[in-house]
Amino acid sequence: MTKMDISQKFPIITKLFSDEGLTRKAYLNALTSALQYGARLLVSFITVPIMVAGLGTYNYGLWQILTRVIGYISSTSAKPTQALKWSLAHQQESNDFETKKTLVGSTLVVWVIFLPILGILGGIVSWMLPVWLDVPTDLYWQVRITAWILVMNLVMVNLAALPQSILQGENLGYKRMGLSAFLVILGGGLIWIALSLGMGMIGLAVTFLITTIIGGILYLSVVKKNSPWFGIAKPSSTEIGKFFRLSGWFFAWDLIYNLMITSDVVILGVLVSVGLVTSYTLTKYAPQMLTSLVAILVFGILPGLGGIIGSGDLRRASRIRREIMTFSWLALTFLGATILLWNWMFLQLWVGNNQYAGTLSNLLMLIFVMQFAFIQNDANIMNLSLRIQSKVWIGAVSLFLCLALAGLLVGQFSMGIVGLLLGFITGRSVLSVFYPVLVGRFLEINFLSQVRGIIRPIVLTGILFSFSAILSNELSQTETTTGLLGWIKFGLLACITAAFFLIISFFIGLTFQQRRGILDRIRTVISS
Repeated sequence: MTKMDISQKFPIITKLFSDEGLTRKAYLNALTSALQYGARLLVSFITVPIMVAGLGTYNYGLWQILTRVIGYISSTSAKPTQALKWSLAHQQESNDFETKKTLVGSTLVVWVIFLPILGILGGIVSWMLPVWLDVPTDLYWQVRITAWILVMNLVMVNLAALPQSILQGENLGYKRMGLSAFLVILGGGLIWIALSLGMGMIGLAVTFLITTIIGGILYLSVVKKNSPWFGIAKPSSTEIGKFFRLSGWFFAWDLIYNLMITSDVVILGVLVSVGLVTSYTLTKYAPQMLTSLVAILVFGILPGLGGIIGSGDLRRASRIRREIMTFSWLALTFLGATILLWNWMFLQLWVGNNQYAGTLSNLLMLIFVMQFAFIQNDANIMNLSLRIQSKVWIGAVSLFLCLALAGLLVGQFSMGIVGLLLGFITGRSVLSVFYPVLVGRFLEINFLSQVRGIIRPIVLTGILFSFSAILSNELSQTETTTGLLGWIKFGLLACITAAFFLIISFFIGLTFQQRRGILDRIRTVISS
């Protein structure tokens, strides 16, 4: 059947998947991310228990620490692809293809400049990691080889991300629909093979590297097909210098961002025990997925928002930002309350007993991820302005507070997971205040109006989370039905509870204008 035949026989489907208008593109980008998210959710749901069983509790916690520590090193690449993505998003309406080609050329130049730094630092860290983590002597070389392979993967990730950054910056992320989900499934299959063959952590690192290489090749073919201007032009020294400075700020932000989202595991592993890391990461699994869900919405909208900001239409950009925050709050609140209520049952069915970190830790995890989701929304909006110096400096102050408070509460006061989360939540509160101020100045939004707008949602979130925490603490003491019957029971309870919390959040937490805005946006997306 030809493309013409499809358009004639299925006009609704054709219109649904056409790319006319920013709303439709945002929908398609979100749908693409949703496919990837669903695939990642399914694959991790299957592979995490296999990894825990195949590696053991200690090695699984060690693997979590290794991936995060090596992730710190990724910032030494200067992240030129991030600068490329946001630069293209800002210039989305421009037809100056030669300038866009020089941006690609500048990206490759910066990548080459920082490649030796990444390699040398990665080698040193990989060699010293087993000493720093005080692992058993017989695991030294396994840890070192695993870390080296993960460093090699970082090198390839930064190169393979170039075509993907072009797609996202040009608001064509939906052109990869299905491909990203395929790569997630491929990675999951390789993980299963590696563990079945008894390859341990080294095998897992190899699967990461293989998946990255294949993904880079496939994304390159998609870019060539959908970006007619795609190519590389030799940049001038002035253009390289300008791009280098921009990459430097993105490098600084990426370092802060990585430290902020991964240091929790490292602090627990170093100051308490590697075993506690396993309990922490498993309990945090469901709450962490909430940020991915919000990212589906936000990353679908951001490239189009970049074009709006680039054109100078700040009033429209401000309205879209309000919609982003409203959708984010709604999803985080009703799903967060559901997770808070039933996470204990999910973990018992998924990985067995003794892995649930407790109701208080679960509650703080929900606050932890919810707070960061809103911070990340505003941080990404500031990226579109390409003026991120203030964001970086404030982020550095917040990071220092996070690490200092978490280290103090965990190391000196032995508060474990609770102290860790309290330290990070308190340290991030700086961003929760100042980032809305910065975005408000950029988009000409009054800060007091922002404060008035969040009072009602915060109060309702507090009530729902408190209710869920109290009820969860009581229910978690009961016996859980295991097997298929247990999963059916869990699914029914979770769906009913989620629907209940959604209705309350939608009709009580939102104003009439916000409810109408959400419904109008949904109608716009699905209308034919």
